[in-house]
Amino acid sequence: MAKSEYEKLLKKIQDKISENKKDSGSRFELPKVDIMWQGNRTFFRNFAEFPKILRRDPDKVLQYLSKEFASPVQVAGDKAVFVGKKDPHDFTTLLTRYVKEYLECPTCKSPDTRVEKLNRLTFLVCEACGAKSSLKGPYA
Repeated sequence: MAKSEYEKLLKKIQDKISENKKDSGSRFELPKVDIMWQGNRTFFRNFAEFPKILRRDPDKVLQYLSKEFASPVQVAGDKAVFVGKKDPHDFTTLLTRYVKEYLECPTCKSPDTRVEKLNRLTFLVCEACGAKSSLKGPYA
């Protein structure tokens, strides 16, 4: 009798654990990119949200996007205006790559990081595991 009760409790716990795993995919998600075209310009209408969520300098994020698109960009309020027609999927791809290169901890994959400059070197310091890794590129 005790064995069957034990197995029921074990099954109950396994169900709870599998429910929790489904919920906790990634707590860090980028918002959907809001793009509008006008003539030969692309308006990234919700640009201002991204640096806040990423906890990075808006100028650095904009500089990264400008370099990757090889296109001049200017800020107009909360919007970023790019010369040329850009696809929303390209923005999503570049921002995801930015997160992997300049935000995610290479050790534990946590997005809870900060940038520290020591002399002329830039480091990514993880607030979750404490790892400190060097960053390449001026966009952090």
